[in-house]
Amino acid sequence: PRADEVDRKKAALRRSLLAWFRRHARELPWRRTKDPYRVWLSEIMLQQTRVETVIPYYERFTAAFPTVQDLAAATDDQVLKLWEGLGYYSRARNLRATAKIVVEEYGGRFPEDAETLQQLPGLGRYSAGAVASIAFGQPVPVLDGNVRRVLTRVFAIGRQADDPELAKELWSLAERLVAPRAPGDFNQALMELGACLCTPATPGCVHCPLRRYCDARKQGIETELPLRREKKGIPHYEVVAAALERDGRYLFGKRPTTAMLGGLWELPGGKVKPGEPHPQALRRELVEKLGVEIDVGDLAATVVHRYTHFYITLYVYRGSLQSGTPEAREHDELKWVSPEEIGQYAFPTSTRKALARIVGAC
Repeated sequence: PRADEVDRKKAALRRSLLAWFRRHARELPWRRTKDPYRVWLSEIMLQQTRVETVIPYYERFTAAFPTVQDLAAATDDQVLKLWEGLGYYSRARNLRATAKIVVEEYGGRFPEDAETLQQLPGLGRYSAGAVASIAFGQPVPVLDGNVRRVLTRVFAIGRQADDPELAKELWSLAERLVAPRAPGDFNQALMELGACLCTPATPGCVHCPLRRYCDARKQGIETELPLRREKKGIPHYEVVAAALERDGRYLFGKRPTTAMLGGLWELPGGKVKPGEPHPQALRRELVEKLGVEIDVGDLAATVVHRYTHFYITLYVYRGSLQSGTPEAREHDELKWVSPEEIGQYAFPTSTRKALARIVGAC
């Protein structure tokens, strides 16, 4: 959209959106405070995750770590255990890293400007803008999926959603629109509108406070925007793992910090090659990853789990060591854990579901 068109609309957009938000905003636990620690925590948790999912995690997390100092003093395992099941685990590791920096380098006070906030682990332009505007009243924009959708429709921007030029255009637009006197409320209002009314498939235009100003609605193309390319099929992988038992304890490996699901504990195993029988795949994986030969027993659990870009079927077989001593060749460490102790460790969701069937834990 042309700059003069944006300037012509922006006062009315701000006024209508803020009035709607103050009447209809959802009562969410992180909206009861301007504490930068809690605003930051909620924004990191809400990345790629629905509000309803985040609420209980946020409440447990703030009960366990009420201040940034408490979080900085925690261990990775404590943080990951509380994060267990929320996904995108690098967020949890970055939380603790950021908390330590804030305590050690900033005296326990978060920086107030978005540019400095972006230097902290796990804070990109969006998260830094959210914290700076909501906690500190800085007039900086935000641009998440909800805001992108709202702006694309209000100004009828017909670019493909993955077009890099669209991102630049929308950031510039959000910057022009952000309300200087109530930037935190304005940014939250844009996000709230996208989450509650301006939804992807069935936008609630009848109740939308911006319906008079929405170019997509005037043109009858609100459900067509943002433009998206046709999705390809999601890959599926078969994964095998071993429930190796010794003296009533099970062997677990801690995934490397740099790997997907880094820092979580898992039953040892790996992907099945095309056409490879499961017992053969499991024996191969354990030779490679642990340096041991095993006897493969009965199938103990089968779990189907979907990640963002692929899904797996996990097959867990009971097994016993035949020769060799387990070595952490691809894990950060190995541990033999009793069923009573299993609840102390953080696992990927698929592993946790399998363990519930095998040992009744988790």
